[in-house]
Amino acid sequence: MAPRRPRSFTSKRRKRSGRATSEPTRSIEVERKYDVSEATRLPDLASLPGVAGVWPPELRPLDAIYFDTAELSLARRAVALRRRTGGPDEGWHVKSSATDGRHEWGWPLGEALPSDPLAVAVPTDVRSSVTEWCGDDELRPIARVRNQRHAILLQDASGAVIAEFVDDHVQATDLQTGAATNWREWEVELGPAAPADERGRADFFAAVDAAVAAVGGVPAASGSKLQRALGR
Repeated sequence: MAPRRPRSFTSKRRKRSGRATSEPTRSIEVERKYDVSEATRLPDLASLPGVAGVWPPELRPLDAIYFDTAELSLARRAVALRRRTGGPDEGWHVKSSATDGRHEWGWPLGEALPSDPLAVAVPTDVRSSVTEWCGDDELRPIARVRNQRHAILLQDASGAVIAEFVDDHVQATDLQTGAATNWREWEVELGPAAPADERGRADFFAAVDAAVAAVGGVPAASGSKLQRALGR
């Protein structure tokens, strides 16, 4: 039986707007990341707890420019600022780590990307959101991450999304040194129908860990694509 058409994954999805607004969207990402080789086959996603349907992969070409100060003030505080095109949540994003997951603020793309994507300026509203970490220091492009993402939604019996599994094929460039790297990784992010209690979430991720390990995947050595692009 074909899986039921999935409901919207998260509140992060938004329509493109003509300009960045002062009030960002807010969300918390609860996810796990895994390192895999190009030859690694996908795990048995249908066997995960509560999963009744596995939606076919959706290809999402993504292109992100990350910004920081010359001293990497944001990166040193585990904060990421990017402008990403492609995918349902394209736009400006600020991410920071917290005990309950990765906090994300989002703004629309705003003006069209110039012919040189590295020439884009950080909008005032977005710039203001990171002042507590970098003061008034100049923000400049520090990394570019291009990603061929294959996104798979995992649904419960009602069609609600338990989690999103993404298979990422990444090309990254450290714009400070010119160093380029390529890798493949997986991410599993909880959705609206994921277990609400801590024990349930732990059990779900334990099942994901086991399924990934069964095909040769391992927990990611780097906490984010930006960190890996910068050789951290």
